[in-house]
Amino acid sequence: MITSLLCLAFPLLLIYAAWHDVSTMTIPNWVSIVLAVTFIPAALTAGLSLEEIGWHLLFGAAVLIVCAVLFYLNVFGGGDAKVIAAASLWTGLAGSAPFVMGMAIAGGLLAGLLIMLRRMNIQTTKAWLARLLSPEEGAPYAVAIAAGALLAAPASPVLAVGLATLSV
Repeated sequence: MITSLLCLAFPLLLIYAAWHDVSTMTIPNWVSIVLAVTFIPAALTAGLSLEEIGWHLLFGAAVLIVCAVLFYLNVFGGGDAKVIAAASLWTGLAGSAPFVMGMAIAGGLLAGLLIMLRRMNIQTTKAWLARLLSPEEGAPYAVAIAAGALLAAPASPVLAVGLATLSV
């Protein structure tokens, strides 16, 4: 039961990050911090060994380094880099392929949708929507990050236990 409650942080924080990114084009730092910090008690209650937790932490650190380089190269924002790394703690290496694939597909669909909407020249008085529809703005990539991470959740040993105990 405790594992299930801790595992709820994963989808809830990712959905919040996506919503916040859509509405403000930012992802608060506390989202990535809570996502990362919650991983350890979730992993412990899910029964992962210290060695397995260490591998997840090492993988998350490696992802953070790669994402920091991509941020430096202006591929995506700093908030995106931190959320990807924090979510990677949960998915681990086992869930990395569905995470990256789901994120890439969702990112492509998001980009296509934004391109179509931005070409329609929609006028709005809502500031967040005007920003989202502006061709000068980027894309709220936390939407794609959340989609990829949620798609990868069943491959995560921590989330698999959390889902199993939830259905019991």
